[in-house]
Order: sequence, then structure tokens, then C-alpha cells
Amino acid sequence: MIFFGHRFIESESFYHISNIEAIQNTPPSSTLYIEFSEANLDIMNHALLNLMSTAIEVKNIAELLYASSFGASYIVVEKALAKTAQNVAENYLFDAKILVMIENEDEIEELALLGVDGIIFSSAIIKINS
Repeated sequence: MIFFGHRFIESESFYHISNIEAIQNTPPSSTLYIEFSEANLDIMNHALLNLMSTAIEVKNIAELLYASSFGASYIVVEKALAKTAQNVAENYLFDAKILVMIENEDEIEELALLGVDGIIFSSAIIKINS
């Protein structure tokens, strides 16, 4: 299991951006955190065309499939979608890792038993303004 933002384990941070201009305020080779929406298609296309690492937050299976098509390195889902998302990712051999956003360490064991690739705490996400 991959851990992001856990207090015991050092990990990379993700940089939450809301427009392409905000990318210039992120460190080189950083992972961009993007919420999937039609309004953010320009950001996702820009990241894909420029081979940038992305973590795309999705709300349903259709968005999960789109995020994979946009070359996401990580796809972030809510716990309720975790098992289904992991099964779809394995069935279609996604390159992306499925991460579940959690707030409490007590959730780790349950998610490990579901077989998800990893977890992310909100502390691993840094909001960037343009």
C-alpha cells in the first residue's frame, strides 16, 4: 500500500491547482492534483501533452475511466467507490494507482483488505494559487 501524508512515512506532496497558470507556482517534477470536471479539461490536456504527473480526483466510474485516458498517475476516489474503482483499474490494466482520501488512520486496515493501491491524507495536498 502506498501512503501519502501519513505522519509516520515521508512522501511526496501533491499540488492542487485550479488553472494552467498555477502550474508555474509548483516545484519542478511535482504531481498536480486536479479535480475532474469539464471546467478542468484544459488543465488535464495540458498535463497530458506535457507529460506531467497528475493525481485526478473523481466521483464516479465514468470519471475514473476518463482520468485514466488523461494519463493520470494517481486516481483519487472516496471510500465508497474504492473497491469498484480498484476492480475496474485491475480489469483494464490502468497505469494509474487508485488512492482513497482518508482522514483517520483507523480506515487503513479496511482499505488494505479491499486491496486498494494506496491512501492519501489531506495533509499531502498543497493548494496553489495562480
